[in-house]
Amino acid sequence: MPKFAANLSMMFNEVPFLERFAAAAEQGFNAVEFLFPYEHPAELLAEKLRKHGLQQVLFNTAPGDVAAGEWGLAALPGREQDARADIDRALAYAIALACPCVHLMAGVVPAGADRQRYLDTFIANARYAADAFAPHGVKVLIEALSPPVKPDYLFASQHQAAEAVAAIERPNVFIQFDFFHAQLVDGNISGLLETLAGRYAHIQIASVPDRHEPDDGELNYPWLFDKLDALGYQGWVGCEYRPRGDTAAGLGWLKPYR
Repeated sequence: MPKFAANLSMMFNEVPFLERFAAAAEQGFNAVEFLFPYEHPAELLAEKLRKHGLQQVLFNTAPGDVAAGEWGLAALPGREQDARADIDRALAYAIALACPCVHLMAGVVPAGADRQRYLDTFIANARYAADAFAPHGVKVLIEALSPPVKPDYLFASQHQAAEAVAAIERPNVFIQFDFFHAQLVDGNISGLLETLAGRYAHIQIASVPDRHEPDDGELNYPWLFDKLDALGYQGWVGCEYRPRGDTAAGLGWLKPYR
C-alpha cells in the first residue's frame, strides 16, 4: 500500500502554514512535504513535526528571485556560488528535519540560450550536492516540470531527468516522478514506472488536467497505486494537488489507503 504525504504548500490552505502540520495529522497523514522551509527556523519546523508525529519527506532548494523569473539556480552559469550556498542551506534544514530527500531546483533556460551549457552547470552542482548530502543519507532529486506550468525549465520530460541522473554518476541522485507533469509531457505513466523503476525515489500525484484530488481526470490512480505495489516501490507519494474546495472534505479518495 502506498505511503502518502500531505503537501503543505498546496493542501490545508484554509489555515496558516504553521497550522497545517496539525491539520495534516488530524486527517491521518504520517508525513508531509512542502516547497520551501526557509521562511521559518529549522528548529521551529522540527518541533512541529515532533509535536504532531509527522515525518518530513521532501522539500526544495531555494527558488531564487521568483519575481525576476527564476525557479532554481543550480543550472544557471555564473551563479554557482549562489547555487551552492542554497545547497548548503538545504542540507542544514534536511539534517534538522531528518528529511531524506531534497529536490535540487535547476532553473529556467532563457530563449536562445545554449541548453547544454545549462545542463553542464547543473550536473556539476548536482555532483556537489550529492557529495555533500551522501554522508547524511540524504538523496538529491531531479524533477521534470511540464511547460504549461513552468515554461523553459531545464527538464520537461522524465527521460531528460533520467538522462541527467545517469550523467551525474552519483548513487544518491534520483528522479522525483510527478505523475501530473509526466502525463502532460510524456504520457504512458505505467510504462514509465516500469522502465524507470529503481531510478525514482519520490512520487507526486494530482488529477490531470485540473491538478485537483486524484479521484477524477484521465489517470486511473487506484490502478497506478496497485502498479506501484507490484513494482515494490517503497518511497513516499506526495499529494501535490490543489483541493477543489475544503481540503479535508476532499480526502474521501484516501480512505481505502488509511
